[in-house]
Amino acid sequence: MTDTSTETTDATVTAAPLRRNLGLVQATALNMIDMVGIGPFVTLPLVMGMMGPYFLLAWLVGAGLAVVDGLIWSELGAAHPEAGGSYRFLKLAYGEQKWGRLMSFLYVWQTLVQAPLVVASGAIGFAQYFGYLVPLTAWWQPKLVSGVVVLALIGLLYRRIEDIGKLGVLLWVGVLGLMGWLIFGGLTHAEHPVAWLPAGGFSALPGLLLSAAMGQAAVKTIYSYLGYYNVCHLGGEIQNPQKVIPRSIFLSILGIAALYLLLNWSVGTVIPWEQAQHSEFIVSTFVEKLYGPLAAQWATALVLWVAFASLFAVLLGYSRIPYAAAADGEFLPVFAKTHPTKHFPHVSLLILGGLGFVFSLLFRLGEVITAILAMRILVQFVGQAIGLVLLRRRRGTAHLPFRMPLYPLPVIVAVVVWLLIFWSTGPTFMLSGLTVISTGVIVFLLWSRRRGQWPFEAQR
Repeated sequence: MTDTSTETTDATVTAAPLRRNLGLVQATALNMIDMVGIGPFVTLPLVMGMMGPYFLLAWLVGAGLAVVDGLIWSELGAAHPEAGGSYRFLKLAYGEQKWGRLMSFLYVWQTLVQAPLVVASGAIGFAQYFGYLVPLTAWWQPKLVSGVVVLALIGLLYRRIEDIGKLGVLLWVGVLGLMGWLIFGGLTHAEHPVAWLPAGGFSALPGLLLSAAMGQAAVKTIYSYLGYYNVCHLGGEIQNPQKVIPRSIFLSILGIAALYLLLNWSVGTVIPWEQAQHSEFIVSTFVEKLYGPLAAQWATALVLWVAFASLFAVLLGYSRIPYAAAADGEFLPVFAKTHPTKHFPHVSLLILGGLGFVFSLLFRLGEVITAILAMRILVQFVGQAIGLVLLRRRRGTAHLPFRMPLYPLPVIVAVVVWLLIFWSTGPTFMLSGLTVISTGVIVFLLWSRRRGQWPFEAQR
């Protein structure tokens, strides 16, 4: 196994070792604030519009896929707790000298595009909700807000990992406070029934689960669950990772699933789904109906807190991926540089953050959510699930600190569902994802030929 703290193969840049200073509380907090960003508040009315009175089922489907996929991440993360997460998993699974180089390169390549897009989507969503507090009428005003958000993120993350862990817990408290307030409002002011099953009962359930509406709605809910694996990107900075990584993954999935279901139920009991599906500020509208305009402003401020907290965790985790690849000698050496005194990959953070800033000025929210998911499915989620099978066949399971139950059923379910979700994104987004992969293959071949590595090693 290659240590990500070693010297790069073709450069003099040395990656200083990362510090393992994040415990279970900090790891779980960073996972959860990554998951609960602006996503659930923006997608909640969208899912209601797609699923009608059965919107809760889409959130259950998203939670189910997160649990199944979380088993894959837990096994890989506990066995290989290093910076970069999927980068290391893919390289080890497919072979460090051949196909693993391609798969891991493709993951880093798409990270350079998708990570800034994820940051930009959250910043744009932040600006959208900020419009409830301060009307943003000129075209440049939302862009100014989203750009400032990204710059503030970079500033806060430019520090030691132990300080980031403390900030993460503080932001997590705000996440739990907002969700608890919203859920309490629904529990104490319920007026309308919310259906958990279709009118035909369990007999009608298979048809609804396989419907086109469920596929499109699941794309939105799954987007809102993404982030349970953030701890794997930070594997090189986790204490006792063999136990902490799996525990933090499932604590965050189960905790967020409960919060999402209760949140959606609460909103649905106060505002009928027919009305809620058209709301641009659903949380603010919900609180305003219960407690008045002043309370709605406070709730909006907390939504902005949650959105900012999520972006904090997202940019933190993604900044470790190009670093891990560069430290391994498989990417541009500049990404392997760590801060001389604070010991974190500051160049990777600045580049991804800078691209996120640019993207936040160029795109709209609706243009990126589905594209982000379509771009990640084939290489990261499907590729990683198949890679786990390859690792088990090659290395066995005796060395694994965490082994998924019911193997290989979770892997099969994850691959099938991810492919269905990819198909549900539609031709345009499927093509965009395939285009990014194809471009990455071309860049990889040019990079490998220049360095005389596989598949061009015979020419050296």
